[in-house]
Amino acid sequence: MKRVPIILQMSLILFCVMAIPITILTWYSDKEILHNSENVIAESSLAELNANRRLNENALKNISQAVAGLKVTKVFDLIRYFETYDELNANYDNVSNALVVQHELVNLKQKMAGVYSSYFYLSDSDYVISTDQGITTLDHYESIGWMKEALSKRTGIGGVWYPRKLNSGINVVSYVLPLNRLSTPTRGIIVLNLQESRIADYFRSSGGDKQGYFLMEADGTIISHNDKSLLLTDGGQLPFIGGIVQNGSKEGYAFHNAGNERLIYTWSRSEQLGWWNVNVYSMDELMTKAHTLQRNIIVLTIMIIFIGAVLTFLIANWFSRPVRELARTVRTRSDLGVSNRNELVFLDAAFKRMQKEEEELFNLLKERELDARSLAVHNLLRGEVNKQVHELFPLACYSVAIVSIDRYREYVNFTNLEARNYHRYIFISKCDTLFPDTVHARTVYQGEGCFAIVMNDSSDDINSWLGMFKASLTAIQNSALEFFGHTVTLGVSSRGESGSEVSNQVAEAMEIIKKRMTEGSGCIFFWEKEADEDIKYMYPTNSERRIVNYLTTGDIPSILNELQVIRQEIQSAEYISYDNILFIYNQLIGLTIKYLRENNINTARIFTGRRDIYSAIASIDTLDEMEDYLNGFFTDIGRHLSHFCVQDSYGERIIGYLQEHFCEDIAFQDLAREIGISYSYMRKIVYELTGKTLIDYTNHLRIEKAKKILGEEPNLTMTQVAEQVGYYNVQSLNRFFRKYEGMSPGSYKAFKHAKSTDLSQEKEE
Repeated sequence: MKRVPIILQMSLILFCVMAIPITILTWYSDKEILHNSENVIAESSLAELNANRRLNENALKNISQAVAGLKVTKVFDLIRYFETYDELNANYDNVSNALVVQHELVNLKQKMAGVYSSYFYLSDSDYVISTDQGITTLDHYESIGWMKEALSKRTGIGGVWYPRKLNSGINVVSYVLPLNRLSTPTRGIIVLNLQESRIADYFRSSGGDKQGYFLMEADGTIISHNDKSLLLTDGGQLPFIGGIVQNGSKEGYAFHNAGNERLIYTWSRSEQLGWWNVNVYSMDELMTKAHTLQRNIIVLTIMIIFIGAVLTFLIANWFSRPVRELARTVRTRSDLGVSNRNELVFLDAAFKRMQKEEEELFNLLKERELDARSLAVHNLLRGEVNKQVHELFPLACYSVAIVSIDRYREYVNFTNLEARNYHRYIFISKCDTLFPDTVHARTVYQGEGCFAIVMNDSSDDINSWLGMFKASLTAIQNSALEFFGHTVTLGVSSRGESGSEVSNQVAEAMEIIKKRMTEGSGCIFFWEKEADEDIKYMYPTNSERRIVNYLTTGDIPSILNELQVIRQEIQSAEYISYDNILFIYNQLIGLTIKYLRENNINTARIFTGRRDIYSAIASIDTLDEMEDYLNGFFTDIGRHLSHFCVQDSYGERIIGYLQEHFCEDIAFQDLAREIGISYSYMRKIVYELTGKTLIDYTNHLRIEKAKKILGEEPNLTMTQVAEQVGYYNVQSLNRFFRKYEGMSPGSYKAFKHAKSTDLSQEKEE
């Protein structure tokens, strides 16, 4: 758009202002028309489906009531005592009674349209009385093994409908009704087979078009469908049908796209049977009139937009004429190096170009001046004095202050590089403004959290000098806390009368700032020459021996107390250097690591996550920080040592329990909870102690016990052996025995028996 002339840009804007609302309105109206049409059709289809579902429910209800009526006639009591086919055919009276039962079943079939067959099976008998094959044995009739699965879905005392396919290839829905003690003492099952095609008749009037209908059980098994190859398959695997079954909504409808065709699925679930009734329609055929109306609206919209486009171009040409003339004038009278076909963008770029060139020139001059000053200060700190130094510091007296951020490593860990650069910039800018007008001060960054401030004044009174600088340095401390979120410690050198002394003053300030190790952080230290610098190094030899002894006994609290004793000795010393303090603590750390390695303790596992210990100690500023660090250091060691002691105790308890109770059904989760550890930790302990997993170790104990029993008690059966060693069945014993011994328990038993027989024969000879 930035390269498009303004007349075209304005035309496009005006066109969008006109065309977009019209397009949105057309789209919305088309969408609402189609949506409302689809919803009306869907609700009508759902109502029709519910009507057919109720018709089907009533038909099935009448059948189940007729079967229940036959049950209460007690006609089946006539054959209750004939458990075999031979007993039933023993005399004419028995056969007559059976024919009465068959006659009742035939009457039941004739009353109900669509019934293929029905039969009665007396519990524990070897025959059935049926309408299709008469009185016949189970061997000559179709299998009744499916009844167990069908009756598992039964609730209450009523019957259950179960879809299946007969041996003859006919698909039926069988109504299975067991006789109960409330109506008759006879135990048996009445089965009525209703043809699937009869149920299909109820749905053909609303079976949709092309896609047809679905009648499914609650789990998605297809009971009836116009494609007979899908019967008794899992309808949940079909596109969109699975979503209906999983959704569980009682009734509803949904739209889906299948290829280039839009379909509507309506479904209703029977409360009486729990069956899913689903119809599928093609919306493309049902929505023919709605699509015709939609096309007419789109054509009318296109005509309106075309006319509006012509009008917007004429209006844009009229409004943009002054701007185009101004841009043409600027191009001909100036050379700004800017070219663009869009007049507004050209004018904006031309103005910004001029403004940017002016700002760049100003910033360049300012940066060069600041860089030159900073370079002169850095040179002065290294002992180089030049003309620019005299211009920056024209007064007689020089002094240097070093500002060091306390807990600098912690500050670095919690801030990124950009934030630290920004903090340094604003801190340096702030420092130079906190001194009185009679002092020339310049601040530069030295690295590692240290800033150097060169101060130049002309005061002759040392007390006045101290008071003036203390106020400014205190203000610097407050500003640092605001910017860095950390306190700072300041070291101030002695005063000198020449710029050549500044490098020595830097060394003095760096040396005096180390006093925060014993005095604490957040202080201001002024240089004073120490009189006792030649005192020898001190080292707590007795504490070293005690720490070794405490490590041997695992007495970490005593080690922490000994560290406090060492700190008190350091603080009570009349003079102790910073290097002496680092030497003491480095020696203690080295002694501890040496002890751990000599005792084969893996220090890498103890100190995982810690950076280099000696570097960490070198970066510590105060004794408080040193004590905190060492307390954590020795606490980690104690936790590691106690972890292995506790693990050994847990291992003894776990192994002892398994060896005592391996023949029982062990709940490992409960065992871990009782001991007070997690299940995964318990498995880890057992593996480290035995080299086997928890399950393998338990099975190992059981197989060893089984081997002993097979050798000592050969008269026991394999089932008895399996029970004694903790297995529920012989298959489990066989599987694990083969896994660990490479043979079956029977082979092992035969081998042991043959070996004992040979030994007996040798003794007799």
